[in-house]
Amino acid sequence: MPKQVDYESRRRRIAEAVCLLADEQGPEGVSMRDVAARAQVSLGAVQRCFRTKEEMLLFAVDHVGERVTARVRARIAAAPAQSAATALGHATDEVALLREEHRAEARVWLAFVAQAAVSASLAEPLRNSYAALQELFARLITEAAASGSADGPDAVREARTLLALTDGLTGHVLIGHVTAGEAEGVLHAHLAGLWARLGVTGPEAEG
Repeated sequence: MPKQVDYESRRRRIAEAVCLLADEQGPEGVSMRDVAARAQVSLGAVQRCFRTKEEMLLFAVDHVGERVTARVRARIAAAPAQSAATALGHATDEVALLREEHRAEARVWLAFVAQAAVSASLAEPLRNSYAALQELFARLITEAAASGSADGPDAVREARTLLALTDGLTGHVLIGHVTAGEAEGVLHAHLAGLWARLGVTGPEAEG
């Protein structure tokens, strides 16, 4: 009986190989042959999963974005009783990719962002990932503001600002301009300022 192939599992395995190679030499240096070698599958297996290199890269971008988003949602779901302010702090910590174990993932993500500046097809999945994160940030800001004493914020604008800040801090840590600890301090100070403007009790005062 022919062996059944789990194509979705194979596609994820190939995406991991793409990310490893993109971390080493950038997305433009990734070839399907090198990916096959790194994933320990045949070139034909890669080509059966992805018709072109571009299709393979697009899947890899989605794979990284989904992995980050899944960690954000898991972090929030782990403590359902937490306030929206606390949940937003946890979400931004995950999106900024500041921890050492996420450093390679951060390099790959920013490499894809840089390549997307000259590749419209690569930019689309990145926009989708950012849109999903922005929507989550805006929802948590709106929920947190509901318990505050000030007028409600422009949640979308605040979410865009926060998303841009997390991305910027990721890059600054990668090039050594600031340490991960300093970046966390900047992020937490920004959130504290947001809660102060809205009259919201911040996470530090909840316990």
